[in-house]
Amino acid sequence: MSLKQYTREEFLQNIIGATLASFGGLSLLDYVTDRYAVTESADLEIPNEAVILFQGDSITDAGRNRNDQSPNTASALGSGYAFLAASGLLADYPAKKIKCYNKGISGNKVFQLAERWDRDCIELQPDILSILVGVNDFWHTLDLNYKGDVQTYENDYRSLLDRTLKALPKVKLIIGEPFALKGGTAINDDWYPKFPRYRAASKRIAEEFGAAFIPYQEIFDLAAEETGAAYWSGDGVHPTIAGSRLMANAWMETVKRL
Repeated sequence: MSLKQYTREEFLQNIIGATLASFGGLSLLDYVTDRYAVTESADLEIPNEAVILFQGDSITDAGRNRNDQSPNTASALGSGYAFLAASGLLADYPAKKIKCYNKGISGNKVFQLAERWDRDCIELQPDILSILVGVNDFWHTLDLNYKGDVQTYENDYRSLLDRTLKALPKVKLIIGEPFALKGGTAINDDWYPKFPRYRAASKRIAEEFGAAFIPYQEIFDLAAEETGAAYWSGDGVHPTIAGSRLMANAWMETVKRL
């Protein structure tokens, strides 16, 4: 899989610009409509009746009702970026009859995704698989006595994707970069320099497996230059409503280029 040609600057401009447009007196709706709107007639290269699966930890989970197994419902998709991205995709491409699922679980590390992978991924047969995981693989070494390290994270991630591609050789992968916003209440000096190594590992994994990579850290860092970090995430890990929208914008820009 290869991404359509675009520059990193264009990618970041689209995401940040669309989210911050209202700061300059232009409504977000007008900005997106004029410059970055996706319409049903646009060339979205995913099949009709595609299954899209969001996987990860609490950032993806976002309070979803885990008893609701149905696609395309607010209850099952939660209140975070997965819901916002799915709702945008479903609104823009109704004729494609896309099915969106969210199977993120709060607190999960990569090995915990692996423990439930057959049920929560393989059996759903996704056409697009979006994964955001890694912050707990580091964070829990600080507060929950977890003994894994960055090599554990990378090895576990590689094993998970090897297993996935054996079962789903045609799946398109999206890997989100784990992120931490300095200034958040949960982020302190203990996070550095170790946590950035997890971010780098996620990028290496994306490159190795030909996945689309979403540079969430850079996106949030650039956005925070305008507003401060707390606007996007109070604790530096879990996004606010605005932060979730920023992530959804990034996800939508990525899926358009698969």
